Amino acid sequence: MRHITTHDAPATGLRAIGDTTWHTRGVCHGMDPEDADAVFFPLPRDYEAIAEAKELCGLCPVRRDCLNFALENVLKEGIWGGLTEAERRPWHDGLPQRLDYDRVIAFFNGRDVHLTESERQVVIDHAYVRGWRADRLAGALQISHKHARDLLRQAANKVFDRDRNLGVPRRKNKKEKQAASASSPDAKPSIPRPAKSTSATAPLGKAA
Repeated sequence: MRHITTHDAPATGLRAIGDTTWHTRGVCHGMDPEDADAVFFPLPRDYEAIAEAKELCGLCPVRRDCLNFALENVLKEGIWGGLTEAERRPWHDGLPQRLDYDRVIAFFNGRDVHLTESERQVVIDHAYVRGWRADRLAGALQISHKHARDLLRQAANKVFDRDRNLGVPRRKNKKEKQAASASSPDAKPSIPRPAKSTSATAPLGKAA
């Protein structure tokens, strides 16, 4: 908590899992470290202190980032993101299965997001659909080029199997569209127009 609330500690003083650039935008940033520890690490039955901490968290614009920070770094003590230790326990237990598309979007926007296994798989699938090359995926996920190439190949096989099993509608060409419209029961039959007679309009020749 000291690395989050104090002004004199650099933002990168504690390199935690995931993005930490949100620290300076927290409501608690700038509080005296001793006061912050007293407010955000109250005794379990100190309901007044807990209410005070939750009130501050309710005004915080980065409350969600704070909660993610605690979950990803297994910080099970204190109040983070407006939740007490007991309230965060189910989140800690279910963290590996979490799938938050806001975090996936943040990853594609260049944020340093610590992805769960489910979120990572979604990123790989979308990277393949977006046409990412192996070197770009390797740099984003901080893995080897060979591993990234294998992951993209797996994503391609998954799309191929889906299309083969579910079927992909084939685009009709112009002739097929015309034939389909002609055979449609709602299509109006075309009535041929009578040919114009040329005898009435033909110019009369000179008499011999």
